[in-house]
Amino acid sequence: MPPPKMPDLSSSMKHKYVKLGYQYLVNNFPTLLLIPILAYTALELFRMGPEEILNHLNSLNFSLLHILGSSFVIMFFLTVYFMSKPRTIYLVDYSCFKPPVTCRVPFATFMEHSRLNLIDTPKSVEFQMRILERSGLGEETCLPPAIHYIPPTPTMDAARSEAELVIFTAMDDLFKKTGLKPKDIDILIVNCSLFSPTPSLSAMIINKYKLRSNIKSLNLSGMGCSASLISVDVARDLLQVHPNSNAVIVSTEIITPNYYQGKERAMLLPNCLFRMGAAAILLSNRRSDRWRAKYKLCHLVRTHKGAEDKSYYCVYQQEDDESHVGINLNKDLMAIAGEALKSNITTIGPLVLPASEQLLFLSSLIGRKIFNAKWKPYIPDFKMAFEHFCIHAGGRAVIDELQKSLQLSAEHVEASRMTLHRFGNTSSSSLWYELSYIEAKGKMKRGDRVWQIAFGSGFKCNSAVWKSNRTIKTPTEGPWSDCIDRYPVFIPEVVKL
Repeated sequence: MPPPKMPDLSSSMKHKYVKLGYQYLVNNFPTLLLIPILAYTALELFRMGPEEILNHLNSLNFSLLHILGSSFVIMFFLTVYFMSKPRTIYLVDYSCFKPPVTCRVPFATFMEHSRLNLIDTPKSVEFQMRILERSGLGEETCLPPAIHYIPPTPTMDAARSEAELVIFTAMDDLFKKTGLKPKDIDILIVNCSLFSPTPSLSAMIINKYKLRSNIKSLNLSGMGCSASLISVDVARDLLQVHPNSNAVIVSTEIITPNYYQGKERAMLLPNCLFRMGAAAILLSNRRSDRWRAKYKLCHLVRTHKGAEDKSYYCVYQQEDDESHVGINLNKDLMAIAGEALKSNITTIGPLVLPASEQLLFLSSLIGRKIFNAKWKPYIPDFKMAFEHFCIHAGGRAVIDELQKSLQLSAEHVEASRMTLHRFGNTSSSSLWYELSYIEAKGKMKRGDRVWQIAFGSGFKCNSAVWKSNRTIKTPTEGPWSDCIDRYPVFIPEVVKL
């Protein structure tokens, strides 16, 4: 039997260097074109000498009127440019809620409660066990106190208590980090999808911290797990028309009133994934905040597929046959998410991708349209546009699908997987736990670009691009402070319970 042949490494290495050469040529084409022009101009000026150059300038015969007119035109266009230029939006800092250990729900506790609450439907218990085994969650995720009772007690008071705990804790930490005083808040935006009491959660914050009477406050509900980026978009628009202002965003999901107590499998799934969490974010358009801000907002793209019935109904709050209210997750959810992502990256791609990737994508598109529709479409290499990825930690399937679709490495999705393992699906706030993980690992350098991608009911896919203003030191406090040394951890495909 002949010995196995070694793989042809020379061919793959040649392909790699050809691609690198192509990327360098296309991305730096203007510079490469400018170099010989500048070199030729310098040689000509050197050949002419100072006297001949002065003679040429004197022969132009510029009058004072010409100089003043030209100066006026230049100043006019510069003024128009700077007046019409959008204000830069800075992310000064943010804070994530860290649940107390008393709210921890190990697998054994979760399954014991499930067996006691669903004692008459063992198949539903088995279904939850299979989901939990493959969920990617760890043993330290947390649920609010009302869910720890047997049976759960989802009262209005309990829901308000959870909201006060997660929101006020995150806000207090944000004030401590930034030195912001409550009276200095100009804009307040709160997003919580499923808990919308009267008075609103934004009013609750205003009452707690005695905010100004002229504060611009909004309360967003029903927007799903992508609501945090919707809040950023709303804040950006408000900051464009209100100069020298700041905006505080609070992103959370209140679990207490939305814990499903029925036995429908499609509605039991959220019980296995969703956990406590909240984030408070400070944005500003003040130039004085540029030097202390962590990031600046580069792009934000929102995609809404709600015009299609299958997208609209794929994440749907409803009652089951026994009048238990819950969230029904359709089996086509991942396919719909994939279509929403495709629409989103089609919009954001030209804004962030280097010219080499855009040219390859365009060539592939033209080739499929004109020559052969069966050609495999070219998937742009988004790793050339971003150093870090924050993919919504909605579940293991979501992260797996995006890793495959975007051809990302395990390191690129590490923040998302570890956030899901440590905190579970915290809905809209999960993106900020992931960003905090990257910072806690000391990976955020000056100039690094971060792509946040979130999905939500409706169906929506929203994404934001941030650029780091400085190298961020490893924080001594935060949601990861007591466990970052243990991460990353190995997460098996199946955890036997």
